[in-house]
Amino acid sequence: MSPTRLPSAGFSITIRVSVVADASAIGRLTTCVGEAGAIVTALDVVDSDPSRVTVDLTCDTADSTHADQVVKALEELDGVEVRKVSDRTFLLHLGGKIEVTSKVALRNRDELSRAYTPGVARVCLAIAENPEDARRLTIKRNTVAVVTDGSAVLGLGNIGPAAALPVMEGKAALFKRFGGVDAWPVVLDTQDTDEIVNIVKAIAPGYGGINLEDIAAPRCFEIEARLRELLDIPVFHDDQHGTAICVLAALTNALRVVGKNLADVRVVVSGAGAAGTAIMKLLLRQGVGDIIAYDRPGALHRGLADLNPTWQWLAENTNKSGYAGDLKGAVRGADVFIGVSAPNLLTGDDIATMADRSIVFALANPDPEVDPRAAREHAAIVATGRSDQPNQINNVLAFPGVFRGMLDAHAENFTEEMALAAAQAIADVVGEDKINPTVIVPSVFDTRVAPAVAAAVRRAAASNGTSANFGGVDADEDTSFGAPEQ
Repeated sequence: MSPTRLPSAGFSITIRVSVVADASAIGRLTTCVGEAGAIVTALDVVDSDPSRVTVDLTCDTADSTHADQVVKALEELDGVEVRKVSDRTFLLHLGGKIEVTSKVALRNRDELSRAYTPGVARVCLAIAENPEDARRLTIKRNTVAVVTDGSAVLGLGNIGPAAALPVMEGKAALFKRFGGVDAWPVVLDTQDTDEIVNIVKAIAPGYGGINLEDIAAPRCFEIEARLRELLDIPVFHDDQHGTAICVLAALTNALRVVGKNLADVRVVVSGAGAAGTAIMKLLLRQGVGDIIAYDRPGALHRGLADLNPTWQWLAENTNKSGYAGDLKGAVRGADVFIGVSAPNLLTGDDIATMADRSIVFALANPDPEVDPRAAREHAAIVATGRSDQPNQINNVLAFPGVFRGMLDAHAENFTEEMALAAAQAIADVVGEDKINPTVIVPSVFDTRVAPAVAAAVRRAAASNGTSANFGGVDADEDTSFGAPEQ
């Protein structure tokens, strides 16, 4: 039976199989896997003798149930023995995905004396005299805390700090790979707002920035706002601002393709949580024509009562016509649909009711708000959050470069101007001469992205006076003190 989802590397398995050594043996294995709906990505011979051959067959499956079905199909083949099944995703996570490595070799007593006692005392005293020098002489210069309480992890919900740790490790790995930023997971066994704020405030001296991650709304808004008031380093909630930056970048290029202006379009946003709210605020700041925000109470409008403060603000600043119907009605005639909510809320027929040359960003993961294949039958441009679909809108386009820029600028806070600059930089990496309906954002592996975003953020920090005052010392200055060591 064919799986309902498409196979992906996230459910890749390696099956060690022993099979009778005849001319058709390998072909029977690959055919069986293909007929079971999986995709063979590698086949390696492990051992052989005159009668049997042992192979490692690697394939992408759709989910854990589908993987079991593929294995079962192989087991039912004549002359086949399944010896071992390895889940490649779990193997990748064994022992964690990140580690601390020393920049100092410590090969002899001389190096030890400078890196640690007694030499380190001189650096400690220098920082005690001028605390700002911690940004030059410690890991604070290039280190970010990835902080979560595990309350809103991916699409998994409130699974707690320990279960959230693999995601935070992955985030740290992305920081290093794409931005050269040293990041470390800080998973907190509390979901009390005051306690989270106090803990982050207490650990902040060791970091140059705070990346809040997977904290449920509306608590995340208060935590971010309070930390911004308390700290002299940037506080950035990636679920909000990273998503908003990437969506604005993608929409900038999508509108270029369809020949529309942001000021003229009507946008429907499904999901007024952390991501949706930040998207809408950034679009409003950029001058969008109109927005209808949709969430559990329906379309947010001025006539609704008992809204939380965030939804009340949206009700008062969006939905000019006061639309009060359902989501299907909201998208009728709309130019843009942006989904950051739940799967399968719309059908292709609903997309057909949108305006001519419509744009659909269905970003719920792993299952989007509308089947992208059905949406493409009617919309001019379709984007998702999935890596196996064109136009993947992924926050990794933004946060490594944003933090790289803020750290380099010694920024004391993150601003809306930085967000707008980052979005424009991402959009411009593609280039107006390169964009088309299937290429509205650069690849996450495009090496131009993070440097372009970092440069844009540095410029925004400088022009808005959000960098720390270091008395003329810039981020790349030599970190020597006094007379050089002899």
